[in-house]
Amino acid sequence: MARALEKPYIRICLGGVRDEAEIRGHRRTYVGALPGRLIEALKRAQVKNPLILLDEIDKVGKDYRGDTSSALLEVLDPEQNVHFRDHYIDMPVDLSDVLFICTANSTDTIERPLLDRMEIIRIAGYTENEKFHIGKDYLVSKQLKKNGLKKKQLTISDATLRRIISGYTKEAGVRELERQIGKICRKSARMILEDQSDRISEVEPETTKPRKKLTSSDDSGKTAEPLKLPIRVTNKNLPDFLGKRKYRDNPANKKDDIGIVRGLAWTEVGGDTLEIEVNTMPGEGALKLTGQLGDVMKESAEIALSLVRSLLPDKEEFFKTHDFHLHVPEGAVPKDGPSAGVTMATAIYSAVTSRRVHSHTAMTGEITLRGRVLPIGGLKEKLLAARLAGMDTVMVPGENRPDIEELEDEITEGLAIHYVEKVDEILKEVLE
Repeated sequence: MARALEKPYIRICLGGVRDEAEIRGHRRTYVGALPGRLIEALKRAQVKNPLILLDEIDKVGKDYRGDTSSALLEVLDPEQNVHFRDHYIDMPVDLSDVLFICTANSTDTIERPLLDRMEIIRIAGYTENEKFHIGKDYLVSKQLKKNGLKKKQLTISDATLRRIISGYTKEAGVRELERQIGKICRKSARMILEDQSDRISEVEPETTKPRKKLTSSDDSGKTAEPLKLPIRVTNKNLPDFLGKRKYRDNPANKKDDIGIVRGLAWTEVGGDTLEIEVNTMPGEGALKLTGQLGDVMKESAEIALSLVRSLLPDKEEFFKTHDFHLHVPEGAVPKDGPSAGVTMATAIYSAVTSRRVHSHTAMTGEITLRGRVLPIGGLKEKLLAARLAGMDTVMVPGENRPDIEELEDEITEGLAIHYVEKVDEILKEVLE
């Protein structure tokens, strides 16, 4: 952004800052007094309109030395920062021409008055295709240079880079992807150095005892072949560099089943699919929940059961004589959030009526007791998860239509998205 705007770029890290003087400066009556970071930034930029990045603004603190968040109120308020006064220089400074950009992982810890001064821009996680292009265009060349390698010494195929993204990383950003590429570069550099040292050892003075050439790892006793450059990393030899695959996709079931429905969930590392299972057994109408569910999901399950009972009045005797067990696999992973209601209701309905659910259909949305489907968030990540799982149809709350229309075609390509207002519409669509 700074290059595009042709402005000097200054970064100020606020993580762990607790002293108000870091922002407003020290009064000159104190020994060792210094101006605040903003005045220092303007001094370095040597212009009055630089781009200043306030990094990790959600991690500022406060103690007996002052409240840093309150000091930032004047800085970020366009009505007040025209006459910002630093304690050290004790003169009004115009900050209205400065372009401030703040970064934060969460807005929950930012003081509400300070948050009110900001325009919030939420940046979702990268798509797999975006990660691929970032890795190919920037990260590979960056790690090659960092590890002293040239492009003619190491090549990573496009298919291999995609395999690294899907099989060795699970994140919203690209930090882990860069680490894995760096690991490949370091191992390649070591292979090249060991090969060079072997060649040097073959030519030694006659007075020196000749050294044995390294042999291959097998028991054939043959000498190791010289290393051929460039080193090519493919899907076949990728485990030799990064070990066995860490993450595996959760593909759609091959056949339709009763009481099993695929839901969509948002996580900190992107989207994921959750397979919700419901079994019925003789009992007294009790509902058992397993799978590390949070309070919101437990309430959603109870609402789903009540809703299904109201939709099937002729099955009342069945509800009285059977217990219901609802399970979300990966029981060791805590799960919570208001978007599993429609999935649970569909699974319970399928188990009671013994009607199969289409295995290539996923859904997301919360429900009310009267069967209305409520809007949810995180649709970009959820739709990406549906594509990776091989789903071809996704049920989305009707009120989320504007959110879907803002997404790129790359995300929705290959998905048939159905907008629903009531649970009845989902049941008609996904049940055989």
